[in-house]
Amino acid sequence: MSTKPWLKNYAPGVPHTLEPYPTQDPIFKKLEEAARKHPDAPCTIFKGATITYKQMNDMTDQLAAGLASLGVKKGDRVGIMMPNIPQFVLAFYAILKAGGVVVAMNPTYPADELVTPLNDAEIGVVLVMSKFYDTINKARGKTKLKKVIVTNVKEALPPLLGLLFSIAKEKKEGHHVELREGDVFMKDLLAKFKPSDRPNVTVTGEDRALFQYSGGTTGTPKAAVALHRNIVANSMQLHAWLVGMKEAGEVMMMAIPLFHVYGMIAGMSFSVATANPMVMIPDARDLKDLFANINKYKPTLFPAVPRLYNAINNHPDVAAGKVNLKSIKACISGSAPLLLDTKTKFESLSGGTVFEGFGMSEVPTASHCNPFMGKNKEGSIGMPLPDMEVKLVDLDDGKTEMAMGEVGELIVRGPQVMWGYHNMPTETQNSLRDLGDGGKPWLFTGDIARMDEDGYFYIVDRKKELIKIGGFQVWPRDIEEALAANPKVLEAAAAGVPHPEHGEAAKAWVVLKPGESATEAELKSWCTDKLAKYKVPYQIEFRPELPKTAVFKVLRRELVRQHKEAAKK
Repeated sequence: MSTKPWLKNYAPGVPHTLEPYPTQDPIFKKLEEAARKHPDAPCTIFKGATITYKQMNDMTDQLAAGLASLGVKKGDRVGIMMPNIPQFVLAFYAILKAGGVVVAMNPTYPADELVTPLNDAEIGVVLVMSKFYDTINKARGKTKLKKVIVTNVKEALPPLLGLLFSIAKEKKEGHHVELREGDVFMKDLLAKFKPSDRPNVTVTGEDRALFQYSGGTTGTPKAAVALHRNIVANSMQLHAWLVGMKEAGEVMMMAIPLFHVYGMIAGMSFSVATANPMVMIPDARDLKDLFANINKYKPTLFPAVPRLYNAINNHPDVAAGKVNLKSIKACISGSAPLLLDTKTKFESLSGGTVFEGFGMSEVPTASHCNPFMGKNKEGSIGMPLPDMEVKLVDLDDGKTEMAMGEVGELIVRGPQVMWGYHNMPTETQNSLRDLGDGGKPWLFTGDIARMDEDGYFYIVDRKKELIKIGGFQVWPRDIEEALAANPKVLEAAAAGVPHPEHGEAAKAWVVLKPGESATEAELKSWCTDKLAKYKVPYQIEFRPELPKTAVFKVLRRELVRQHKEAAKK
């Protein structure tokens, strides 16, 4: 789309381009700049304890020296297995300063699910929070993992709180561990080195920075490889998009998990690039902790997922006026469709703007967003960020460009698009394709979308999850949105399942709001009034909850798997 109709609708102050990008800069240069310009500004705030940008920069130098002493060399993949605690930020930048490549893993994964990334990335060293040390030990026998660096959450707590934690929670909640021979505590490793001991490793923007394993909703995990310059570019794009956000003058509520690119880039990298503090929330489901931090630290930036905004909207403490959301100015919503009711209610409670965006591990987090200041369109993922090229192409030939308003596969290219997939040349060729236009390869996202006359994009659904019923194409999202509009429904998912007559049929899974009751026939009747007959699910199953990824994206493929397993019995 050479005309880029979205440019005319950018918010005032958002540039059309950010070129030239500092393509030779490693991402940790942003931390060094923040430490130099704002040494005393808070970097992380956790349970009342603050680490300044200078302190964080110095500690990352020390830990980088520690990693080098354990044999970490340039290009080595190093794992992080922690929730949102200050040590995650410390580990992330230390690995990169040592020349390593970050592989962030979900700390709640069971041992068997850790084996794939540990082996595929050939990880020799992992930094882990002590509570998950036992899990990593269960996995290491099936891997080439050599060293584990362990940190206890109490190391980031204020002294008195740390003492109380040791007495009341450390052993009871599994934080106290005895190390295997050869493993080391992070605090002991830090104590051995000075910042000046940092290894002399040349790292540029062209070096690999991140292996982010994707495929959680679509199948086999694969590592999207981001170079340093990809992360630098995306951080700059997000900074430009959030026009009016101050350097060292905002407060980031860090509730989305840092082990996911959404939190890692839109939260952490953005905060570091703007020298703003991150209020660390280890578990966003702990609304009591979240509310206490909101009241105390008055965040201005709060990226999250629709499910969390909705939970806040409906919490009795919020209704009772016990939570002050008025400090919040900007909320990027991602990972799932943002319903208008959720958006408008949270905006009325906070006075801020909730705007939906779109991204994926391959970009490495954001390619589209609704404007912070400007028109937000319901159901839209917004417009491409600066310097993004975007097309919608025919679902069958993958080349023919679709006309405005027509549905096609979303393909993108820009400065933040990944290098490729690790050890998966076929997957890389399928995803990054040269269309012969003289430019860089296009990333085929696998998402089906349309664009309106203003350059706003709308995701229709995943290409792989299209349901084909009797010659008709059915998008699961259409069914989900129809069911979600029912006042009794908390959330819904839909997918195609095997059917003896039609080959495939649409099935829905529904979670009702607390205290509500409904029948299958009742919800089918509701759908009949809102959907074409062939789109109405042939079966609706009620569930107490739906399986989700770390950022609350519903796992449709897991629901289909469970359906098939049940059908065999």
